[in-house]
Amino acid sequence: MRNLTLDTARVFRPLLGPARYKGAYGGRGSGKSHFFAELLIEDHICHKGMRSVCIREVQKTLKESSKRLIEDKLQALGLGEIDGFRAYNEVIATPGDGLITFIGMQDHNAESIKSLEGYARAWVEEAQTLSSRSLQLLRPTIRAPGSELWFSWNPRRKTDAVDQMLRGSALPTGSVVIRANWSDNPRFPAVLEQERRDCIRDTPEQYAHVWEGDYATVIDGAYYAGSLVEARTAGRIGKVAADRLMTLRIFCDIGGTGARADAFVIWVAQFVGREIRVLDYYEAQGQPLAAHLAWMRSRGYGPGQADIWLPHDGSSHDRVFDVSYESALRQAGYAVEVVPNQGRGAAAARIEAGRRLFPSIWFNEATTSPGIEALGWYHERKDDVRSVGLGPEHDWSSHAADAFGLMCVVAEERGRVGAVGGIRRRGSAMAV
Repeated sequence: MRNLTLDTARVFRPLLGPARYKGAYGGRGSGKSHFFAELLIEDHICHKGMRSVCIREVQKTLKESSKRLIEDKLQALGLGEIDGFRAYNEVIATPGDGLITFIGMQDHNAESIKSLEGYARAWVEEAQTLSSRSLQLLRPTIRAPGSELWFSWNPRRKTDAVDQMLRGSALPTGSVVIRANWSDNPRFPAVLEQERRDCIRDTPEQYAHVWEGDYATVIDGAYYAGSLVEARTAGRIGKVAADRLMTLRIFCDIGGTGARADAFVIWVAQFVGREIRVLDYYEAQGQPLAAHLAWMRSRGYGPGQADIWLPHDGSSHDRVFDVSYESALRQAGYAVEVVPNQGRGAAAARIEAGRRLFPSIWFNEATTSPGIEALGWYHERKDDVRSVGLGPEHDWSSHAADAFGLMCVVAEERGRVGAVGGIRRRGSAMAV
C-alpha cells in the first residue's frame, strides 16, 4: 500500500479521532461530503475487512448516493485494485474483503435493517431528511465494537431528527459535532464563489440557509418570501409592544384533539392606525380547548381583554362533544365572530390579502418567531410533470398561514386597518 496524504481543513480536524457520533453541518461549499468520503477511504485502509454503509433517507438509484463521490476520490488518490479497492455496480470492495454499500432508509424496516448489524461505519448524507423512525432504527443497529455513525447535513429546521439529536441540549455520549461553511474551505472554488455572490444579489432570503448553514426561515417559492425579507430589512420584525388602549384581537385556525389532529393556531394582534401589530403566536396539536384557554388567560388575553375571530368551521359542532368552538368560547366569556366561508378561492384570497397588507404589518419577534417561520415555509404545491401550481401545500406551516390570512381578510374587508377605535357590541355579536 502506497503512502496516502490527505489534506484536511482545520474545521474538520476534531472529527479525525474516534467518536461514536460524528456530525458536520453547515452550508454549501464547505467540503463536508468530501471530508467524509476521504475519511471513509482512510478507515478502510486502516481497518482491513471493515464493512461500511452510506445512507440517505430516500435513494431511488445509486446516482443519488455518495458512490460516485467515493469512486472519484479513489481515482484522485490513485487507489485501485492493486490497493484492494474495486467498484462494482452496487457496492465498492475494499482491502481485506471489506465492503462499502449504499441504501435508502425508507426501504427498510426493523427486520431488514438487521443486515447492517456487523457494519462498523454508517455515513448519513443529507441527514436533515432522515426521519425519526429511520434514526431510531439505525442507532441500535450499528453496534459493532468501535462502530461510528457519521452525519453530514445542511440544517433545515430545528425540529428535524438529526438536529434534535446532535444540536439539542443533551448530545448522545461520544459525540463530536462541528459547523462547516464555505469560509472554512481553503479550496473553495471560484465558480462557487460567483454562485454565492449571485445568491446574495438575487435571492437574499435564501443566503443564510444555503451558504451559512442557518435554519431555513424562508424557502424558495414561499408565498411570503419577499414580504418577509422586506419586513426584516425595514425593521418591522423586532420588538413590538401592545397598546393598552386598543383591543386585543385573536385570530384562530381550528385543529382538534388527539395525536393526529391538525394544529390549533392563534395569532394575537392589534390594529393601530394603519398598522397591524402582531404581538403573539400560539400553536398546539391534539390539545383540548381548555389548554388553549389556559394559554390565553396566562398571557392576559382573557374575556373582556381580547376578542376572538374564528374560521367558518368554528360554528360546526364537534363530532364527539356536540359543541362548536364558537359556542364553547362564548360560554367561556369571549366575544366571538365566525368569518363566513369564502368558497373555493378562500386560500388564494387569504394569501393575496396577506401580501397586500404585509407592508403595514409589524411582528414582535420574541413571541411570534415560530409563526414567522411557518409563514416563510408556506408554499405552493407543484405538479412536477406539468410545472403548474396546485394550490397551497397542506403541511405543518399551513395552519399558521391560514390564521394569518384570516386576520388579513378581516382587516381588509371590514376596514379595520386605518380605522381608529375598537369594537362596539350588539348583544354577543361584534361589529365595526
